[in-house]
Amino acid sequence: MDIWLIALLVVHVIAALAIIGLVLLQHGKGADMGAAFGSGASGSLFGATGSANFLSRTTAIFAAIFFMTSLGLAYQATHRPAVGGGVMESVKELPSVPVPSEPARPEASKATAAGADSAADKGSTGRSKADEVPK
Repeated sequence: MDIWLIALLVVHVIAALAIIGLVLLQHGKGADMGAAFGSGASGSLFGATGSANFLSRTTAIFAAIFFMTSLGLAYQATHRPAVGGGVMESVKELPSVPVPSEPARPEASKATAAGADSAADKGSTGRSKADEVPK
């Protein structure tokens, strides 16, 4: 495996775990003191929260890193050079020869074969088996 692919994969996994941890550490918007007065009252009672704190900025940075490593891994997966080969690549194909669907018969033998088929269908009595009712 390529060293850059391994490094990119390690950074991708670390960024994913960091995002999960940081999101779980953050409080929701309704988890502060104003939540006691109602779900939407916290924003109007205590004013705007101001700039983003350390956890939300760090989460945004790790999200950007995760996005970039996702693009890098997708590029690596689609533009991988074909090294080596499979077992079937070493097998050489034989030239294809057309196979006739029906063997060629002379016209006389076709007529005798058709007569033999109809005689076999009629049985020993000379009647067709297609008229019989199964029991």
